[in-house]
Amino acid sequence: MSNHYHSIFCILPPHMLQEIIEHGTPMQRRMALKNLTIGAQVRGRRHDLTQFAKLQEEAAGGLNRTVFDAQHGSALPGRKVRGEGDPPVGDPAVEEAYDGAGITYQMYKEVYGRDSIDGRGMPLNSTVHYQKGYDNAFWNGEQMVYGDGDEDLPISERLFNRFSASLDIMAHELTHGVIQAEAGLVYRDEPGALNESMADVFGSLVKQRSLGQDARTADWIIGAGLLTSNVNGVGLRSMKAPGTAYDDPVLGKDPQPSHMADYKSLPYDNGGVHINSGIPNHAFYVAAYELGGRSWEKMGKIWYVALCDKLNRTSQFQAAADITLAVAGDLYGRGSLEQGAVAKGWQEVGIVAQDSGGGDGGSGGTPSELPGCLPMVKAIMRLRG
Repeated sequence: MSNHYHSIFCILPPHMLQEIIEHGTPMQRRMALKNLTIGAQVRGRRHDLTQFAKLQEEAAGGLNRTVFDAQHGSALPGRKVRGEGDPPVGDPAVEEAYDGAGITYQMYKEVYGRDSIDGRGMPLNSTVHYQKGYDNAFWNGEQMVYGDGDEDLPISERLFNRFSASLDIMAHELTHGVIQAEAGLVYRDEPGALNESMADVFGSLVKQRSLGQDARTADWIIGAGLLTSNVNGVGLRSMKAPGTAYDDPVLGKDPQPSHMADYKSLPYDNGGVHINSGIPNHAFYVAAYELGGRSWEKMGKIWYVALCDKLNRTSQFQAAADITLAVAGDLYGRGSLEQGAVAKGWQEVGIVAQDSGGGDGGSGGTPSELPGCLPMVKAIMRLRG
């Protein structure tokens, strides 16, 4: 397999760092500029995607976590500090990365029958303490990487807490690996926004399942607890109300739209992948809220089967709407409450979903090499009555 440039999927969008550079204190500006530079350097590195295939081949199956410590450097993966089954080591970031990977694995395995990121038991490797004062977390195509936030700034100037402390951020980034193994949504424009949205959806579902929340008691905030008390905001994004997560003199105002009428074609952020993801995010929220109950069960299964079996690299929002509507019919019947909730979700964001019996995700793309996820999900549904 030839080398390709592989997208680095960061949780913190570049527009937020740009706002800090424009409006922050001198020290905040220096840190934000440093983090933008680091992000550009990481994205510019050539990744050999045969390494991802090698990790798949070496996977033995089952939960297999390893946490490494970068010791505030940039060499990955760093020094091994905790492996699967090892006791805690007394470092909160290490324990968070270890536990978060396990909680994410358990949802995918127990709810959807998926064995790790690649479906074949791929080891879950994480690196903590990446760089010094690094304000981000990312999936680099092979592993998770977490920064420590604004540890080097005076308390009064800190904007971000430790990135490993947020379970939905960890699950979001690990889900980018699932997307990479399945639909492989191109990280630009509408397919890229769908990529970000899928990561937000399953990141939120992992958190909701961990907390025992249903659709109507969940906060639907991505990155709750990440922002310090110095910031006027509740998190990075709101699936319930896109555009309202923060409104701060330094970070600016949350720019996410919740309707196609406000879709933004942008010359940065790969066409606005972190911004326009608010549209499919809100569609999922409305559908899940309309149906009620545990969102990871029915609505999550619909989105999961769509991701694994139907969407492809170039799928647009309309294809996602049509496919999720069709999958809802496949799983729960045409005209079912579940299918009606999906239709309402997309209608609320300005997209009329049409059930064409499943579709192929739009033009182009390469289907996953794994067996279809629909049979596995249906088998789990039968086992649980």
